[in-house]
Amino acid sequence: MLFFIGLFFLSTYNVFSRTIEYIPNLDIDIDSYISNYELTNTQFPDNFNWGDIDGTNYLTKNVNQHIPSYCGSCWAQGSISALADRIKIKRNGKFPDIALSVQFVLNCQLGGSCMGGDHLAAYKSIKDFGQIPLEDCMSYQACSIDSNEKACENKKDFTCDPINICRTCDTFSDNGGSCVPINFYPNATIKSFGAVNGADNMKMEIMNNGPIACGINALKIEDYHGGVLDVPNSLKIIDHVVSIVGWGYDEEIKKQYWIIRNSWGSYWGEMGFVRLVLGENQLGIERSCAWATPGSWTETNVPCDENGKNC
Repeated sequence: MLFFIGLFFLSTYNVFSRTIEYIPNLDIDIDSYISNYELTNTQFPDNFNWGDIDGTNYLTKNVNQHIPSYCGSCWAQGSISALADRIKIKRNGKFPDIALSVQFVLNCQLGGSCMGGDHLAAYKSIKDFGQIPLEDCMSYQACSIDSNEKACENKKDFTCDPINICRTCDTFSDNGGSCVPINFYPNATIKSFGAVNGADNMKMEIMNNGPIACGINALKIEDYHGGVLDVPNSLKIIDHVVSIVGWGYDEEIKKQYWIIRNSWGSYWGEMGFVRLVLGENQLGIERSCAWATPGSWTETNVPCDENGKNC
C-alpha cells in the first residue's frame, strides 16, 4: 500500500509542479564512490567562497540551461561547471578560463540528456570516454537526440559522431561552404571522481579541492528572490542539480548557509546564485553530491587552419 502511495505522490509531484531533471543512474553503486573524511578536530571557517579567495574569483561563468530552448540539462551544467571551476583553481586563475562543452555531453549522452540525468554518472562517463572538448568545439544548443523541442528537430546534429564532438564551418552554405569535424581538439580529462554527502564531508571536499555538484528540490527555489532560504519543513525530494561553491554565516538568523550556483541564468536569484541554510539537509542538498578531480587540460593546441581540414 505504501509503495502505491509513493508512486502516486511522485507522479503527482511531477505532473503538477516541475519536470524531474535528476534521474539517478541505477547502474552505478553510489555507496562504492562515497568519500568519508577524517574530521576529528577539524575546524572550518565561518565563511569560505571560491568566488572570493583573498579577492580572487576562481569560479567560471554562469549559464542558462533553458536557452535557446528548454532542456533539462541541470545534471550536466552543475557537474561541468564544478569541473571547470576546479581546472581554474589548479591553473591559479590563469586567463583565459577553460570552458567545457556541455553540448558534447548531451550529444554523447554521457550521464543523461535534455530529459534528465545524473551528475555522478556524467563524471564517470566522461572519464570512461577519455576527455571532454572545450566549449568552443561544440557550443551549447540545449538539445539532445531525444528532445522533442522544435529547435532540436535536426536529429543528426545531436548524435555522438565526430562532427558533433568538435566541428567548424568554413563559409556560408550558399557559397559552397561545409562543416567538418576537428579531430585534434583542445580538451580536458578527469583523473578521478566520487560522491560525497553530509555537511562536514561536503565542506572538506569543497575547501580542499573546489566546488561540487549536488541534487536539490528545485520546487522551492523557482521564485527565490534573494536572502538566506530557510525551509526546514519542505520536501527533500531531489529533482534538480546545482553546484555548491562555498558557504557563509548569516548574523541575522545565526545560521550558516551554502552558496549555490544554479544554471538558470544571472537574471534569477542573486545573480544566478541562491543561499540555503547549511547543516539540516534542507531541500535534500546534503544527500547526493559528486566531485571530480581534473587530470589534464590543453594549454597549447594543435594549430589548425580556419577551415579545419588539416585537423
